Amino acid sequence: MTEISVDILAIERSIRIIRGDKVILDQDLAELYGVETKHLVQAVKRNLERFPADFMFQLTNQEFADLRSQSVTSSQWGGRRYPPYAFSEQGVAMLSSVLSSPRAVLVNIEIMRTFVRLRRLLSSHADLAERLEALEQKYDAQFRAVFDAIRQLMLPLEAEKKSIGFKVEEENSEFFSEGSAF
Repeated sequence: MTEISVDILAIERSIRIIRGDKVILDQDLAELYGVETKHLVQAVKRNLERFPADFMFQLTNQEFADLRSQSVTSSQWGGRRYPPYAFSEQGVAMLSSVLSSPRAVLVNIEIMRTFVRLRRLLSSHADLAERLEALEQKYDAQFRAVFDAIRQLMLPLEAEKKSIGFKVEEENSEFFSEGSAF
């Protein structure tokens, strides 16, 4: 039996938040399963009764346009005529009944594990925030700086934005005074 490997980081990177739900797009699933996107979509369309709206939905044209504008490389979206389908965790689980190849089964198991890890991570972050709030109420203002520093560490990192262009210094402004010929 040949060993099938699954790129767990690729699974983690493919989970997106759309309409407030954690989803994976059809093309990302197709890549993970090692099939063409059109074949995955055809299999789903043959079994639409298994995919209610909370399991799968198709992006609107505006959502699709927004998604394309956020993408670093547009080549992955090239030639697509319709907006992609987005699958929730339950939709991905249902795919295992539609796609039954050994690779699809293995990939589905890893996707489910990734969703569980993500849920635990988000839950532990919420628990930490609640505990911090309780500690802050319990202790007086002398610990305020410590609590503020911890809150800053809990915030997501933002890339530092560098200014673009030239910096003009005002020291040489007497050269172009109001009485000059320029």
